[in-house]
Amino acid sequence: MPSSPSKRAAADSAARHAANKKPKNPTPKGPSSHEIRIIGGQWRRTRLKVIDKPGLRPTPDRVRETLFNWLGQDLSGWRCVDAFAGTGVLGLEAASRGAAHVLMVEQDAVLVRDLQGNATRLKASMVTVQRGDAVSALGRLPAGSVDLVFLDPPFDGPWFEPALKAAAQAVPVGGWIYLEAPVHWPAESMGVWGLRCERHLKAGAVHAHLLQRVGPESLALSTAPVAAHALSTEGDAP
Repeated sequence: MPSSPSKRAAADSAARHAANKKPKNPTPKGPSSHEIRIIGGQWRRTRLKVIDKPGLRPTPDRVRETLFNWLGQDLSGWRCVDAFAGTGVLGLEAASRGAAHVLMVEQDAVLVRDLQGNATRLKASMVTVQRGDAVSALGRLPAGSVDLVFLDPPFDGPWFEPALKAAAQAVPVGGWIYLEAPVHWPAESMGVWGLRCERHLKAGAVHAHLLQRVGPESLALSTAPVAAHALSTEGDAP
């Protein structure tokens, strides 16, 4: 049965009202952002804005605090590489604690822009930001030329083994590699590259490893169990 003129008029009025509520020129939204916090050193308690991107996992505060306790807090004079920099929070922590030079390598152009911006805000002259592939950048470093490499690659990618191999060549005997991964890497896997796991903790979905480059004799004689820790990270992003 056809609708009456009064019903059609009411429907037309409702449609016009709904159309008038829609913005004619909506303002495009930029990427959402959140904050990271530096927890130690000269920039302690400094908060920096970083963008939200899928797969971006800033290392939680409590994990970073434990890591730098392991390393001894004072990194004066150290040469460091934050190989999959992301937000740059690991590299900035190292710089804040006295590192002489921190190379941050990141593939994503937007993240590179943010890294450069945050380094400028902090007047972090010891920080160099480089856009590119992390494994290739590590491979170009002279053998034994850095004291500490941070490795926190995307968990769904194939970068773990090539990154560990390249990082092991970049640090000298006695040098350090920090690795974040979705699983606990066994000692035999690390030994292939002359690495020994000195510390390990599980925090939520993250396994954090502190690895040291050792000589063949030390690796062969090492039978001591790894010091393992577990952190409660309820509420922290993995």
